[in-house]
Amino acid sequence: MRLQGAIFDMDGTLLDSMGAWGTLRSDFLRRLGKEPEETLDRALHALSMEEGAAYCVERYGLSMEPKELLRRLGAEMDDFYRRRVRPKAGVERLLSILKMEGVWMYVATATDHPLAETALETAGLGGYFRGVVTCGDAGHEKNHPAVYEMALRRLRCRKEAAVVFEDSLFALRTAKAAGFRTAAVYDASEPNQDALRAEADYYIRSFEEWTRTE
Repeated sequence: MRLQGAIFDMDGTLLDSMGAWGTLRSDFLRRLGKEPEETLDRALHALSMEEGAAYCVERYGLSMEPKELLRRLGAEMDDFYRRRVRPKAGVERLLSILKMEGVWMYVATATDHPLAETALETAGLGGYFRGVVTCGDAGHEKNHPAVYEMALRRLRCRKEAAVVFEDSLFALRTAKAAGFRTAAVYDASEPNQDALRAEADYYIRSFEEWTRTE
C-alpha cells in the first residue's frame, strides 16, 4: 500500500538532542552539590518528566517541589532548543522527499508543546509537519499507543498506510504492538540496536545512507 502518513518521534529521531536530555537531571544535581548514582540517567529514561522530577526530589532531598524542578529543567532545555539543537544528518532530505510525494507528516513526542515547537523551528524542520501531538495531549506516555493513534487520526489515513519512526526500543514496540509499521532510527542513546533492527519493519542507521538507496 502506498505510504500516506508518517509519524515521527522528535528527540533522537528527528533531532540530535538525546545527549542533552540524557544528562539533564544528573548535570543539574551536580550543580546543586549532589552526586547522582551512575545509573540515574538510564533509570530515568523510561519515566515521564513528572515522574523523574518526583524521584529526584525525594531521592536527593532537594529543597524544592517537583514542579519547580520541572520548571528549571524546562528552562535549560528551552535554551538548548533555542540556540543549539540540530537536526539528525540527512533527515531534512527524507522529509523533503516525503513531502514531494504527498505524504502527510506529524510529530508524536513526549516533549511538551512549547519546547517541541521551538526545537523544530530552530532545527529548520517545522514546515514539514501538519502538527505536533504530545504524550500530555494523549494522556499517556509511550508505553501506551495513544499518542500515535492521535497523530494517525489527525493525518486522516489508514494505519496500514502509515509508518512510525522511533529511536527508542520500548516506544517502537508500543507502536508495533498497536499494528503500526515501524522504522527504527539509530541513536547512540539506545543500547539495544540489535533488537531494534530485528523488530522494526525498517532500520535506518543513517538518514544520509537511507535516502541514497531509496
